[in-house]
Amino acid sequence: MGVCRPDAIPQAMPRLLAFLAKDHHGQMGWMAQRTHWRGDPAALWPEARSVVMLAEPYTPDHDPMANLAARDRANISVYARNRDYHDLVKKRLKRVGRWLIDQADGAEIKVFVDTAPVMEKPLAAAAGLGWQGKHTNLLSRDLGNWFFLGAIFTTVALPPDGPEPENCGSCRACLDVCPTDAFPAPYQLDARRCISYLTIEHHGPVDPSLRGLMGNRIYGCDDCLAVCPWNKFAADAQELRYAARDDLTLPPLEEMAGLDDAAFRARFSGSPIKRIGRDRFTRNVLYAIGNSAEPRLRPVAQSLTNDPDPTVADAARWAAETLA
Repeated sequence: MGVCRPDAIPQAMPRLLAFLAKDHHGQMGWMAQRTHWRGDPAALWPEARSVVMLAEPYTPDHDPMANLAARDRANISVYARNRDYHDLVKKRLKRVGRWLIDQADGAEIKVFVDTAPVMEKPLAAAAGLGWQGKHTNLLSRDLGNWFFLGAIFTTVALPPDGPEPENCGSCRACLDVCPTDAFPAPYQLDARRCISYLTIEHHGPVDPSLRGLMGNRIYGCDDCLAVCPWNKFAADAQELRYAARDDLTLPPLEEMAGLDDAAFRARFSGSPIKRIGRDRFTRNVLYAIGNSAEPRLRPVAQSLTNDPDPTVADAARWAAETLA
């Protein structure tokens, strides 16, 4: 954990506006909303005097890059292979917050885990938890870069911690590994080319020029995190509910493609994957089938070419043609 003041990230607003001006947010229209709060945490809750930033590791026990070779299997981002971290982290933040209220008479708190226009990564860097690397994610000498962030805003004036200097040096492993070239420059991300964005946030068909680069990634992408050299210091995950479920560890693509809406909801109950819905999920699976180089999966794609969802039908036709 670390502490900073709400006004500790004056650079956030100009960086946010530059990001939006380049349309690097793609279809994430919510990022262009309430920028006065997102770019200035002090404006979000003027009564707040401190921001407590907490990090919780979800470090995998294997090399996620090895999963890319299983082309006939569905590759799910490490963080999404079990319970939704939003629920788990928020419960932990509330427990810490209640403790803080007990310690400081009259204290008020607000907790955030991706639930408000809060720029967690710059705040965490200001609180000394690490620095934003060239892949724009937060990384740390002590934690690597496999960790979730949560924020507790409070009216208690706590002693702030100092920021940690950037320690990426000349390394560009995260930039060079990106299959879709989503980093126009170090410390900049064009979400429109990012596989995490394309599989989770992007509605409708994915640009055909990017489909073949998505490989077997059906939800998120871990490449830029996985290659970071600082992960040799990564802390072990302590929460068992972050460990991968057996049925979400490289499940067969044909099995994932066969899920109807009811089966999808049942399979991903309590998972962050449920948020994207069956249609977008099946679209992603079909792109992976097209990239599998497995002719035996062509009938699976063909069976969905008349799907009621036009994006799914389009993905099915593309997969079938690619495997022809």
